[in-house]
Amino acid sequence: MVDKVFKKTSGNGQLTLYLGKRDYVDHIDSVEPVEGVLKIDPADLGDRKVWIQLACAFRYGREDLDVIGLSFRKDIWIQHIQLYPDAGHKPTLTEMHDTLLKKAGEQGHPFTFNIPTNLPCSVTLQPGPDDKGKACGVDFEVKAYLAQSADDPDEKVDKKDTCRLVIRKIQFAPDNTGSGQKAELCKSFMMSDKPVFLEASLDKEIYYHGDPIPVTVKIKNETTKVVKKIKVTVDQTTDVVLYSADKYTKSVLCEEFGETVEGNATFEKTLPITPLLSNNKEKRGLALDGRLKDEDTNLASTTIIRGGMDKEVLGILVSYKIKVNLMVSGGGLLGGLTASDVTVELPLTLMHPKPKD
Repeated sequence: MVDKVFKKTSGNGQLTLYLGKRDYVDHIDSVEPVEGVLKIDPADLGDRKVWIQLACAFRYGREDLDVIGLSFRKDIWIQHIQLYPDAGHKPTLTEMHDTLLKKAGEQGHPFTFNIPTNLPCSVTLQPGPDDKGKACGVDFEVKAYLAQSADDPDEKVDKKDTCRLVIRKIQFAPDNTGSGQKAELCKSFMMSDKPVFLEASLDKEIYYHGDPIPVTVKIKNETTKVVKKIKVTVDQTTDVVLYSADKYTKSVLCEEFGETVEGNATFEKTLPITPLLSNNKEKRGLALDGRLKDEDTNLASTTIIRGGMDKEVLGILVSYKIKVNLMVSGGGLLGGLTASDVTVELPLTLMHPKPKD
């Protein structure tokens, strides 16, 4: 069932692109196909052909760079199909095609693109307050255009001879989620023969955007030192894999809990945390789920990759980790000087649930 039809017409009125949806789900081992229809008015084409392409690109955001000959888009993957004159593209017609062909009428030409599984999901990097133009990130775009050849760099394609729609490749949390992670550390201190034992754990493997994340903290303090406070942070690591691999880590949550654990005492408590984009609006370069136009979005979902494919995926990969840090102060006159930290880290998977059918 098609709830809404997305439609874009070229400036010259000869091409109209129809899609039944703009979100395509990556199921890890396969991706939903992009099924659409292009309405073509063949009058006045001359020797030009009609092409449809799907491109996954990394966008650098600064469109003004294009004026001075620097490309602001790097294509990660691109596929062209000649739709007119007919060159043999005969997709298996689906219910989606049938609905769109009724809208397009007799001049409608169906097409199907299959997105490879090793492409990244749609991710936007949050612009700074003064950044102009389109945001950086990975986007997918369906484009129809008139040209003599599919991608001759010397052929200038007029803007009025094109129409385009941006789509998104997205992932939802898998159904078969496992149990949560656990991390522990036993740390001894200078001038103390007894340790502090710290354990942090999560109760499940995947959390949904906006839901509280209960972090269970257990402390066994066998020293004479005092645990003054507990700090919990969530870091987002963005792996930009393009020409070279660049990694950026930004904190998306930092909360201090004024819990003290005296010497020779134990402690156990669940501390709830909720990392939200609304608390990180000023952070330039933070990875967000790809957005269409100016609709709301959220922190980027964790990228899930099929085993063994991590070396093949280009674009932007996103991961999270939770750090639990104890601030331990020494006793006596040197208390402030002999303060030290005890820290454990837990991987965090943050995603959207699958929508109910």
